[in-house]
Amino acid sequence: MEMLWNLDKLYESFEDEKLGKDLEKADKMLKELDALCDKALSTEDRSMETLSAYYEKSNELGDLFTNIYIFAQLSMSVDTGNMKALSVIEKVQKYLPVLAVMEVKFTKWLGQMDNIEYEGIVGEHRFSISETLRQAKYLLDDKSERIIATMRNTGSSAWEKLQETLTSSLMVDYEDKKLPLPAVRNMAYDKSAETRKKAFEAELAAYPKIEKSSAACLNAIKGEVIEECALRGYESPLEMTLMNSRMDRQTLDSMMDAMKEYLPHFRRYLNKKAVMLGHDNGLPFYDLFAPIGGVEKEYSFSDARDFIVRNFSTFSSELGQYAKDAFDLNWIDAKIREGKVGGAFCANIHGIRESRILSNFSGVFSDVTTLAHELGHGYHGHCLKDATYTNSHYPMPLAETASIFCETIVMNAALKDAKHDEAVAILEHSLIEATQVIVDIMSRYIFETELFEKREDGSASVDEMKDMMVRAQKATYGEGLDESVLHPYMWACKTHYYSAGQNFYNFPYAFGLLFAKGLYAMYTEEGESFVEKYNNLLVETGRNNIRGVLKTVGVDSGDIGFWRNSLEIIKRDIDEFCKL
Repeated sequence: MEMLWNLDKLYESFEDEKLGKDLEKADKMLKELDALCDKALSTEDRSMETLSAYYEKSNELGDLFTNIYIFAQLSMSVDTGNMKALSVIEKVQKYLPVLAVMEVKFTKWLGQMDNIEYEGIVGEHRFSISETLRQAKYLLDDKSERIIATMRNTGSSAWEKLQETLTSSLMVDYEDKKLPLPAVRNMAYDKSAETRKKAFEAELAAYPKIEKSSAACLNAIKGEVIEECALRGYESPLEMTLMNSRMDRQTLDSMMDAMKEYLPHFRRYLNKKAVMLGHDNGLPFYDLFAPIGGVEKEYSFSDARDFIVRNFSTFSSELGQYAKDAFDLNWIDAKIREGKVGGAFCANIHGIRESRILSNFSGVFSDVTTLAHELGHGYHGHCLKDATYTNSHYPMPLAETASIFCETIVMNAALKDAKHDEAVAILEHSLIEATQVIVDIMSRYIFETELFEKREDGSASVDEMKDMMVRAQKATYGEGLDESVLHPYMWACKTHYYSAGQNFYNFPYAFGLLFAKGLYAMYTEEGESFVEKYNNLLVETGRNNIRGVLKTVGVDSGDIGFWRNSLEIIKRDIDEFCKL
């Protein structure tokens, strides 16, 4: 079976005449849309025709820019030295300041509208309009917005790229070899206890080479965020993140409070694992990902396809057909090869109503669950294929809903037929991920909160960052980890801290896991009748806030009871693991 994706639906190559024409068309359309906004502002045009024209043109432009940009990004992800792809990416990025200013103009004009008639395409964008007006008070004048968007390229974005370079080029002394940092960190999953311990010690010994530079990057990025928040009038970076996430503070606090209540159960799991691995004082950090049990079965790519399609189809024929198309129509690039990036991701390409999925498939069970996870992202995009470009975007906390739901389908199917050791391994794999998403994510949230508070007064030193991280880990992992073997440099190796546009890129993962778990519990109770609710919910993610989306399935996001019920599902898995 073919393990390489086909991008011809976008463009056949960088020499494709269509790509050149689309770049010219995008440039022309952007100028036309900008002129439309200028004219509307200068002539005090308040017509519904102009508002409709704006959404028609901006949706078409959004699809066009996305097609071009994603084609280049996908091409570069499997060939990191592809300079033609890089050139196209940089061309598109040059338009970002223009887009930012144009959106400011539109928002100002929209704020002057007296009566909006929500009919036709304007009616389709009622939520988008309300969100635009809600965030209008945080916008600056045109000149300031252009300066911020332009200077970000040589400010936070440049610091972020430097940090990526530091970590990707850091060579770790491991035994008699020098290995890249990612390779050494991946040894945390090795079957050998000695290898895991040595790799961890080698990793920590390597960070002093980049610690001051990494701290400088992080201080610069967080400093820029603080200044921008102050200029715009946000109370804090967290308020800005919640606004962009379409989430209210009560929802976040309810979820976090429930997570704190269940920390003792995660510590119980960690202590059980520690005993199984021969540790007396909790689990040392280097054994967090140590494999327990064993999944003997290896999967060919064809096996993975059949297993996923079959089990997705038990939920709905539409989900099964989507997965079948993704495999059979070559939407997945799974072959491991030189020059290809690691990990996995899904790119939903609204302009062609398809998705493309990258993975690095080696045949182990976790590769199967990874494919299921990414196909879930793709199915989310599939459900939004008939929405406009504007209405096809959803906030970070809802981004993991479909992916974790689909991963759960496959995980539960595997558990049904698993032998004892296989069941232990599958269950433990799930608990490793849940512990990361609940316990470790909370430690990252605590760390980032304190870092922002510290950065208000001045830069944090390397020692201060290390101390913050250790205290955050102690606060969440507690006695579950050996306090003498923690990871003080987690701030240096987690890329999420280094994005000025995605602050607190931690709690959305916890939200996604717990919401998906809650949805799956509803499915097990309601059966086939839940499928339509689920699909409608995914459509609603593009045109509603989080509280409104959850209401579509009868859930109050501010009710701590919902989050407790989801955590109770994980607690039952912990109970089962401790028995096994």
